Amino acid sequence: MGRVTPEAGRAPETRMRWFGLWDSYFVICYLVTTGLVFTSAVPQTGRSVAIGALTVIVPWYAGIGRPLMLREGRDGRNTAFAAGLFVLFGVATAVDLTSAFALFAIVPMLMMSLDTRPAVVAGVLGNLVPVTMLWLRGGATGPLVLFVLLASLLGIALSVLLGLWIKRVVRQNKEHAELIQELRRNREQVARLSHQAGIAAERERLAREIHDTLAQSLTSIISLVQAADAEVADAPDVARKHLALVGRMAKESLAEARAFVADRTPASLRESSLAQALRRQADGLAAQTGLLSRFAVEGEERPLPMAVNVVLLRAAQEAGTNVRKHADARAVDLVLRYGEGQVGIVVTDDGRGFDAAEAEREVEAARGAASGGQDGAGGGAGDGGFGLRGMAARVAEIGGAMSVVSTPGAGTSVEVKVPLDGSAERRTTATAATARDEERCA
Repeated sequence: MGRVTPEAGRAPETRMRWFGLWDSYFVICYLVTTGLVFTSAVPQTGRSVAIGALTVIVPWYAGIGRPLMLREGRDGRNTAFAAGLFVLFGVATAVDLTSAFALFAIVPMLMMSLDTRPAVVAGVLGNLVPVTMLWLRGGATGPLVLFVLLASLLGIALSVLLGLWIKRVVRQNKEHAELIQELRRNREQVARLSHQAGIAAERERLAREIHDTLAQSLTSIISLVQAADAEVADAPDVARKHLALVGRMAKESLAEARAFVADRTPASLRESSLAQALRRQADGLAAQTGLLSRFAVEGEERPLPMAVNVVLLRAAQEAGTNVRKHADARAVDLVLRYGEGQVGIVVTDDGRGFDAAEAEREVEAARGAASGGQDGAGGGAGDGGFGLRGMAARVAEIGGAMSVVSTPGAGTSVEVKVPLDGSAERRTTATAATARDEERCA
């Protein structure tokens, strides 16, 4: 059996609520009509028959007609209900013309249970029943017949208009219910897509973090272990120096991993300033590669938002890793610049360089999409696609900009600038709020 969803039942529920008003109207028509019949001048037997026929209409409607009116579609059962309704009304009217007042309920029921055209025909015929019964009895004066005929014509107009209005209301209720269902489905789809986008963004963030921290540290450890293995026989002191550096990097990587899992500030920034962390970065690069690594601070050093500290540190780490892996350089300069309303870093090497035009295209792609892509700064491509684009995307998230200047054979310069007008903090707060919203949607 198919599962009935809540949305599938809301349209019938909407019609059911509306039918409560119709039920009240039907009961009022029944009580008024039977009251008029009860006080009419027809003999007791005729009144009893008329009231009995009108009373049978109540269970006939409640047990058969009402469920048919509430469901979708029309079939032979609707025709059978309308025919039975017509017969009962005809019997009541045949013995007491006062029963014709029931047309105010009969015609709307015909309109709701049949298609429009046969319902109008049945309503017209129903309104002609009193005139027909009066004519069949004979002996009625001409003015009385004319009066009943005019009343029937007026009844036809009023009852048909009432029936058409009821059908329109039912149709509008159905359309409103369908619109509500469509709106609810669209809202659920938006929530689902937002959740999926949040998952994708979080995966991208995790990929960048892992690439900028653990993956780079592991790459450096592997290189140092290989260097120590090559020196262990001929230069054990150098090998021990490499192994000591491996131990230090492993401890730093472990601290980074713990901070990363706990979503805390990077370990290198927790108890030191950005300048101190960048100086250690430059010293570590020199120790690992033997490059001449220089660090300098330009401008007046001042406290920065943690989001800015993290982005600049990660950018320096990525640029240094690419220098080590791709640039084949002899020297590298890392400069931290404090300017008026902004802060930035510049990483320059004297390596082999690369096609800067291609790098700029990668940076522009990252600015537009803020998603992972191809490696870059410092001299080449590679690393599974989270280098240059990852740096640019991270910088763009806090409103900064990154530029790469390089010429084959003439080295590379990577510059990152971040405004200090509060936009970085606002963007970081907005990103965190969005992530919380997406987590709630999950």
